[in-house]
Amino acid sequence: MEYIYAALLLHNAGKEVSEESVKAVLAAAGIDVEESRVKALVAALDGVNIEEAISKAAAAPVAVAAAPAAAPVEAAVEEEEEEEEKEDEEGGMAGLGALFG
Repeated sequence: MEYIYAALLLHNAGKEVSEESVKAVLAAAGIDVEESRVKALVAALDGVNIEEAISKAAAAPVAVAAAPAAAPVEAAVEEEEEEEEKEDEEGGMAGLGALFG
């Protein structure tokens, strides 16, 4: 994650995201730099519009956050259905008792 953070910091500062600049940011933060990870990051970001990627990523959590909210609603519906089934069973038992009563 720190490699991505370094690239974002450089982008936010208006600096070029290059191997040397990413290494410098990581070194300044006291992080041991792995050359292969830096090269992979810079290669992956080549030709990527970082502003566009950030705006798409910012919209994604909203959709994800809506999904967990649906779970409690579904649980409540299931509980209500179970209660109705239990009441139906109890009502049926009362009717059987009248036959032998």
